[in-house]
Amino acid sequence: MGSLQPWHWLILAVVVIVLFGAKRLPDAARSLGKSLRIFKSEVRELQSENKAEASTDNPTPVQSQRVDPPAAAEQGHTEARPA
Repeated sequence: MGSLQPWHWLILAVVVIVLFGAKRLPDAARSLGKSLRIFKSEVRELQSENKAEASTDNPTPVQSQRVDPPAAAEQGHTEARPA
């Protein structure tokens, strides 16, 4: 009961052809195929870039230094308050 019967597929095909027209369906399928090819090539390129970065990355530890903010009295400034 859960799967589609052959006549369900036939009705679905007729509805798609009526909605989109027989002329536009091959063009739509062609553009979908091109889009999938472009997507696959981009995914492969990203994966190869990630592998290249992972193999060349040798992180070096960085030691941080604490920097104290300058005191206002040392610079001759006082805190300004709006009137």
